[in-house]
Amino acid sequence: MSTKEANLAEIVELLSNLKVVELAKLKTLLEETWGVTAAAPAAIAVAAAPAGDAAPAAAEATDFQITLTDAPADKKIGIIKVIREVTGLGLKEAKDIADAPPKVIKETAPKAEAEDIKKKFEAAGAKVTLKGL
Repeated sequence: MSTKEANLAEIVELLSNLKVVELAKLKTLLEETWGVTAAAPAAIAVAAAPAGDAAPAAAEATDFQITLTDAPADKKIGIIKVIREVTGLGLKEAKDIADAPPKVIKETAPKAEAEDIKKKFEAAGAKVTLKGL
């Protein structure tokens, strides 16, 4: 291994042992020293793209976060039943969620499942939102 390769290996080893906070400081120091920003390569790549090419369509979300946004008081019993069905939580935990929207019901679910859950909540009188991940 040449001296340059050994030096590079040593640099890689040093960088691998840095904490995230230290890496952020290093990034800032390098930007200041070299007069560059970390965002520049992405901006150059976008600017260098041929004008005739259409931008690629944003990828459609495949997983969704389901959030209970409204639970009317007169519909709480049905909503609590749906919360328990969807999450497997006990009665008290489900009631706590229904009493204090907005609350995340499920962190991630495939699109079909998320839409099915949304329909169940809407049938019970609740309002939910789906957020693509």
